Amino acid sequence: MEQFETIAGIVNGIVWGPWLLVLLFGTHVFMTVRTGFIQRKLGLGIKLSVTRETGVAGDVSQFGALTTALASTIGTGNIIGVGTAIASGGPGAVLWMWLTGVFGIATKYAESLIAVKYRVKDEHGMMLGGAMFALERGLKMKWLGVLFGIFAAFAAFGIGDGVQSNAVARIINENFDVPLWIPGVIMMVLTGLVLIGGIKWITNVCVGLVPIMSLLYVIGCIIILIIHRGYIVPAIAEIIKYAFTPTAIGGGLLGYTIKEAARFGIARGLFSNESGMGSAPIVASAAKTKNPARQALVSMTGTFWDTVIICLMTGLVVVSSAIANPSIDYSNGASLVNASFGQIPIFGKGVLTFGLVTFAFSTILGWSYYGEKGAEYLLGPKVIIPYRILYTMVVFVGATIPLGIVWNIADTLNGLMIIPNIVAVLLLSAVISQETNTYVYGDIEKVDTDPIPLRTDLLKKRG
Repeated sequence: MEQFETIAGIVNGIVWGPWLLVLLFGTHVFMTVRTGFIQRKLGLGIKLSVTRETGVAGDVSQFGALTTALASTIGTGNIIGVGTAIASGGPGAVLWMWLTGVFGIATKYAESLIAVKYRVKDEHGMMLGGAMFALERGLKMKWLGVLFGIFAAFAAFGIGDGVQSNAVARIINENFDVPLWIPGVIMMVLTGLVLIGGIKWITNVCVGLVPIMSLLYVIGCIIILIIHRGYIVPAIAEIIKYAFTPTAIGGGLLGYTIKEAARFGIARGLFSNESGMGSAPIVASAAKTKNPARQALVSMTGTFWDTVIICLMTGLVVVSSAIANPSIDYSNGASLVNASFGQIPIFGKGVLTFGLVTFAFSTILGWSYYGEKGAEYLLGPKVIIPYRILYTMVVFVGATIPLGIVWNIADTLNGLMIIPNIVAVLLLSAVISQETNTYVYGDIEKVDTDPIPLRTDLLKKRG
């Protein structure tokens, strides 16, 4: 088992090596240019996200699709992931993480646009979309779509399910001495109840949960920063300085190179907002929208809220707390975050616990839909119920067992999802540019007249 864990770690290191980070960040920059710096339309995207569409095809509202996507991206990566980046790359990692979010907005826009453009509907009128269909219909590369579906279906059990329930169970166990199986059972029951209703029930829960949990967490971080107000400016200065300057070994801050700051900041930023992974576009394709660019604008705001706002708030809390208390343990991300928030008696730990529990549970719900759609693409609708049952059971299993190997395998599958998705984005960049010019820089209210194909052939073939 130890040997298998070592091999899994090596494979994961290869998949998430510098080549993948360069590919992803390079795609972010390329799509920023290709879309005419679509980030400047962020205000329009936020406005559209709260605009209700009527008389258009789709299963859920644009805001519902956004909050469901946010449910999957706003997870433990926004808290523990930030701490891991700082522990491994120093304060400068926060700036690189933030820059990854800023440029990643363009990739999230691009992948969501083609997901909506090439979506199809089943015999019941429900939408099916994502990188699978963009590859199959847009590029005639169905084999690559199948690979994406496999990676998504299996990755959901790890990074979106077991890993998240494990984080919740352990934080409750550490802070309140509650046995791991109790939160495991509670989360399993709640997840099962939500999944009974499919995407509409998932969306309804996310619409109510995501805005409240995000707002309360940000408010909690702001209060902590007010308490540490004398350290905010020094924290910002260190974040900027050490993003481009190596630190010396000594004091509370360990020694870090510019390469480490960039590597871990970019890696954790990508893990946090999932821009380029192809996950969020799956639910974006279910949205009610007049045209593909309209929903793409809404979807790209998810990266803004996730990384540019929430990860930055966590980063400022951690770095300012570390400056205030140089003796804080830098050995690992979880210890660093726990010690940073723990400096504020009662309130600090409460913010951390609330954030981890709600963020992780929402991720479980969001990823259930991604994995289900990956499995459905491979095997047809007959797999949906069995997949939901198995996914719900993994919630309990994940809460009660060590997940070192599972984490590496799931992380590897996440990385593998990126490859076919980025292929779709880059090879369809001309289509993305054309759609952007037609709608975003033309008429955003224009209704797309392309029909959404009915995929009865796919359903009959697969059961």
